[in-house]
Amino acid sequence: MKHVNVGLFVPHNGCPHQCAFCNQRAISGQNKQVAPADVDEAVKIAMNNPDSRGGEIAFFGGSFTAIDRDVMIGLLKAAYKYVENGSFKGIRCSTRPDAIDDEICRILKSYGVTAVELGAQSMSDEVLRLNRRGHTSQDVINASKMLKSYGFELGLQMMTGLYGSTDEDSIDTAKKIIALKPATVRIYPTVVLENTELAELYKSGKYQPETVDSAAELCAKLLLMFHEADITVIRTGLHSGGGVEGEYLAGAYHPAFKEICEGKIYFNKAIEYIKENNIPQGKITIFVAPDAISKMTGQKRCNIVKLGEMGYDAKITADSKTGKYQLYIIRNEEL
Repeated sequence: MKHVNVGLFVPHNGCPHQCAFCNQRAISGQNKQVAPADVDEAVKIAMNNPDSRGGEIAFFGGSFTAIDRDVMIGLLKAAYKYVENGSFKGIRCSTRPDAIDDEICRILKSYGVTAVELGAQSMSDEVLRLNRRGHTSQDVINASKMLKSYGFELGLQMMTGLYGSTDEDSIDTAKKIIALKPATVRIYPTVVLENTELAELYKSGKYQPETVDSAAELCAKLLLMFHEADITVIRTGLHSGGGVEGEYLAGAYHPAFKEICEGKIYFNKAIEYIKENNIPQGKITIFVAPDAISKMTGQKRCNIVKLGEMGYDAKITADSKTGKYQLYIIRNEEL
């Protein structure tokens, strides 16, 4: 059963730094501070959906534990009563690695917080410095260990294509995140938004953003790395809506970005299988999990087209025994 979470965005006013890439109003679609009454209203709306029971109340925005302490506790109190009465299983929040300490952990624990996500973004101190993050990679490590010691489910967020970043240091960031053993990860390719320092760097020619295609190639590798480490990726790419489209300048933004990434994974797996098994050109059937047919087909049938250009007339078929990111191929003549 898929549970519905209640998500509330807590705006930038708790954050002590202005990151080079950040325009939270565009990302979240709001700049008004959330109040306890907003929690009640969001829960009331969500409870009309029978799948809500068992979900989480989530405070996003990236700096929840850095906002005014009384405001934070007021929001936690408003949410916790719905955990106490069994309507929701817990509370999730996202914050900065340098906004975690023992006192914060005790407060979060006392109000039913079950999961905390940290905006690591990069594990390269130079990339963090260039993007004015205001924390170090060691802060990420320290906060992650502390949160796990208190029994919170740990989530880590990373970005690709940051100013000064390379594919190699993004892969290194993923390796270091895997070493911290989070339960979940979010991957966000950098998007250039108006009214940010990054926008000025882009306009001056000092910053070259990723394209959707180049970011998808990299994120396809990252998705496989996290999958093989048994870490769930709960988001890949910025969500659509809010003000992203209106303030977008450049970078890897696409409403179906994860689908594009997974399409690349399946295409690369198919090519690898063809080469390893010396499958000759002609008609082939590719077997994948039932929910992976569209991913193997690719956006606008791009994978089928590319295979055709290589001499393979491919048909995609479901096999329920095939796992995630797995496939096998048979020449049609052998069926």
